[in-house]
Amino acid sequence: MAKRKKEPEIRLPKIKQLPSGAWHTRVLIENRRVSITKDTYDECVAEYLALKNGLVEVREKKDGKDITLEEAVKIYIASKEGFLSPSTIAGYEKFKRNMLLGMMKRNIFAVSNDQWQAAIRQEHKAGKSPKYIKNGWMFFSACIVAAGAPRPEVMLYPPEHNERAYLTPDEIDKFVEAIKGQPVEIPALLCLSSLRRSEILALTWDNVDLKNNAIYIRGAIVRGTDGFVAKKQNKSRKSRRPIPIIPPLFEALQAEPEKSGQVVRMTGDYALTLVKRACEAAGITVVDLHGLRHSFASLAYHLGIPEMIAAEIGGWNDLSTMHNIYTHLAQKDIAKRSQEFCDWFSADAVKMRKLETRLETESESSNGCNGF
Repeated sequence: MAKRKKEPEIRLPKIKQLPSGAWHTRVLIENRRVSITKDTYDECVAEYLALKNGLVEVREKKDGKDITLEEAVKIYIASKEGFLSPSTIAGYEKFKRNMLLGMMKRNIFAVSNDQWQAAIRQEHKAGKSPKYIKNGWMFFSACIVAAGAPRPEVMLYPPEHNERAYLTPDEIDKFVEAIKGQPVEIPALLCLSSLRRSEILALTWDNVDLKNNAIYIRGAIVRGTDGFVAKKQNKSRKSRRPIPIIPPLFEALQAEPEKSGQVVRMTGDYALTLVKRACEAAGITVVDLHGLRHSFASLAYHLGIPEMIAAEIGGWNDLSTMHNIYTHLAQKDIAKRSQEFCDWFSADAVKMRKLETRLETESESSNGCNGF
């Protein structure tokens, strides 16, 4: 009896899951490495086998000497889908719709630096902020380079240094009192506890542990190209963290009649509106939701909490962010203390100290006479 021929073993490459939840691998076809990104593991395997066995053809890249900016942008965005957060892709799409519209049909290999500079100048004249233009240009220049063209050399307008509004420790007390019992109380106190807007929208009651006084941050809901998208992974590794429940938040959570599903059921935009109204009613600095998160950092600074610990609680992956906040607050303190030092030598302050000394002397003399 003839031996049955052994079936060839199918060897699969390393297939890994991306932070976005998609699956990714690579296949070598005729000395060309081709990337594969699919929604599921099985789809990724199927695409790999189809390419490896010649069942589908590899899409050829267009000749690099004849690509419009519009084509370069589309190719770049397509190459990043599955790798980057849906909110990042949505941001790219927004730049595509709102910036450099007059350059979209131009061949990127035929545009001079002066022409790119003129296009940047036009965006500035249209009223776009220097920061928006800078971020947009970083995206477009990445598209241009990825398409094989040299990076254009342009001068960008210096960004405006607009300080983000935040609450001082005294204002935090007034704010907490102003939102007590209001619909926005829980989302506002969550922001004040360092949570990001996306983390609040994704927070469910099974991640709220009232018994152990902790909230566990797992996942986020971000705005994608087709609406809001739930992410299993947070913005960074350190974003996945436990948060201590502050007393006013504990009371508000405990008072909730229904403790299932999402903790916050209002939209971020509506919460923002209510937060601003509460600030105005309390007569304090008007802040947005991120301003409340910044207020957490401000309070941590005033309480003397070390930068690294505050960054861990707040889920800042980049310690330089917390360092910049602390440095900014320290500079304000230095300016305040310097003014106090100068005021000590002012004529009015000297007169006041002399008056206080004279009154103390007279009081001591009077007490001495009464005692005698």
